[in-house]
Amino acid sequence: MTNTFQSVTVEKATEAYVLSRGRACFLSIAQAIRAIRRLMPACRATDHELEEMLAAACIVHGVPVAFDVTTAASAETRLHS
Repeated sequence: MTNTFQSVTVEKATEAYVLSRGRACFLSIAQAIRAIRRLMPACRATDHELEEMLAAACIVHGVPVAFDVTTAASAETRLHS
């Protein structure tokens, strides 16, 4: 018996994460990035790239989003919905 697993792309992982949070009040970008990094430790996408992918998936699926990632250039947390 052979076990075959499809490769999970970063795009698929972000989409799946957004869909799994569809009933939440909002999706936390910071929490989503941490979850994706745990799931895919070898992920080469930057936090900014993940943030853009997650935001796009949220828009497509109508999930409210909190841009709560603290950037190196700014010590303050950005919150938008």
